[in-house]
Amino acid sequence: MPTDKTQIAQVVASLEAELNRLKHEITTMGVADQVPAATETITVADYILERLKQLNVTDYVEAHPTIQWASNCNELNASYAADGYARVKEGSIGVLLTTFGVGELSAANGIAGSFSEHVPVLHLVGVPSTIQQKTKPMLHHTLGDGRFDAYHKAFQEFVISHGSLTDKVTAAAEIDRVLTECVVKARPAYLMLPTDLVHVQIPKTRLLTPLNTEPPANNADIEGFVLDEIMNLIEKADRDVVILVDACTIRHGVRKEVNELVHKTKFPVYAAPMGKTAVSETYERYGGIYVGTISSPEVKEKVENANLILAIGGVKSDFNTGNFTYHIDTHRVIELHSDNTVVQFASFPGIGMKHLLPKLTARLETLKGDAQQIEVPRFTHPVPQEDNETISHSWLWPRVGQFFKPGDVVVAETGTSSFGVLDVPFPDGAIFISQILWGSIGYSVGSTLGAAIAARDIGLNRTILFVGDGSIQLTVQELSVMMHVGVKPIIFLLNNSGYTIERYLHGKHAKYNDITNWKWTSLLTAFGGTEGETCQSYTVKTKSELSKLLDDETFARADKIQLVEMLMPMHDAPRALRVQAELSGLTNKYTA
Repeated sequence: MPTDKTQIAQVVASLEAELNRLKHEITTMGVADQVPAATETITVADYILERLKQLNVTDYVEAHPTIQWASNCNELNASYAADGYARVKEGSIGVLLTTFGVGELSAANGIAGSFSEHVPVLHLVGVPSTIQQKTKPMLHHTLGDGRFDAYHKAFQEFVISHGSLTDKVTAAAEIDRVLTECVVKARPAYLMLPTDLVHVQIPKTRLLTPLNTEPPANNADIEGFVLDEIMNLIEKADRDVVILVDACTIRHGVRKEVNELVHKTKFPVYAAPMGKTAVSETYERYGGIYVGTISSPEVKEKVENANLILAIGGVKSDFNTGNFTYHIDTHRVIELHSDNTVVQFASFPGIGMKHLLPKLTARLETLKGDAQQIEVPRFTHPVPQEDNETISHSWLWPRVGQFFKPGDVVVAETGTSSFGVLDVPFPDGAIFISQILWGSIGYSVGSTLGAAIAARDIGLNRTILFVGDGSIQLTVQELSVMMHVGVKPIIFLLNNSGYTIERYLHGKHAKYNDITNWKWTSLLTAFGGTEGETCQSYTVKTKSELSKLLDDETFARADKIQLVEMLMPMHDAPRALRVQAELSGLTNKYTA
């Protein structure tokens, strides 16, 4: 039996977490018992749509007055779009609808990426009837061997919740369970809808009670113990504390709580790459991006020399940590996560940051006088003066940073763009999207579609995409859907003759990293646009040409979809990418 107070608290926390999870599930599944019996009915399909409406979903399903059908070109792109939608429309979810087998497997890569990066997406799959699933005829889209559950089993590996509707009695409860876990745990869910249940009538009763999407409550005694431990460590650290925010700050809905913490306490705050824009980058106590040895020297020095790090929503992946080069000892770290808290070497399951953060802020607010004495380097990235007209990465990213406006949604493709834009300060209210952990090439184009729709829904500013000539070739069809649904992103296409990040990781001069050079400025018209009316394309070859375009008010207004082809050197790359590639090469033994 544990004897140490911390060990006892850990054991109790683990048991309490499981109890809270079960209580939470019972609350969700038992709502029908809390209201009078209802005589009104609704089809299973419409029940799902009404639940989505309650979750503020307004896109991707057709048969509903407030939900728009986006009609993606393929299922993979649809999964990327649903992911981008969910990232921008925080508190809601993305939804995609596919057919059995061939459709759902096409979407699997995107769903796995959403799981990896904590994005709530519902994958709704139309499947054969309940009778056919029992009798197992050799239907199209099946494997031909009677395994009608094979795809369901496959998806269980990368969704947080899954279900198969089997009858009208349990359908509503099963839908609610799957949706609740998707939202609360901020990860994808999978739901099979058989053809013979789509139009079956079920009671409306459960719809009268909204889904319980709040995370489970923390055990008050354990939470108090954890808060005491944190405060003791802060005092032992002479109040020399740095806050480090990361992806799950955004994904698990604690952006508001974190902003109250940093503004009321005045402790310096930095972000990991996946946490970029979790805190306003115009805030005077924000110091920039920390990514291990890849960090700028002043950021690296400030973060790694702090006596204590309060890490919020951390995701310690290779590209998010500078290939695991965080030089911070465990005894100097407190980690807050959605479903647990780690204080040095002790873990407390079930003590989630959503409920913990307001209480921690209240305790720390009295320390703001000391916190304000800690110097924070100003987060800037001036445009360098280069004596040539070549559009280099060192010049490009700070220059386009001057083009950004408050409320812009900036999407960066895996690789060159995502590394280049990291050190560029974003205006207040801007949102950054990039798939840094999963890293599926081509993700950004589909994601831009969903992000632009969500941005339009909630009144954000422009949607701006940075994508390479290699990456866009994987998912380019979605340009047609963007024009079809009326969103108007600005697309900056980096034409550097191939896969730059792959050249740096492996095969700098290999033919497999070369691509066919498309006629890029013909893409929008080829996909249905009318040049000068519904779309506009440009090619820029020099710094002067690009700067002139960026300063053009008509271009900046983004009143039509626009594509800018930028001609850049083949082997040029952002500094951070070059360093990361070198570290990855050493890890993978690609270097001598």
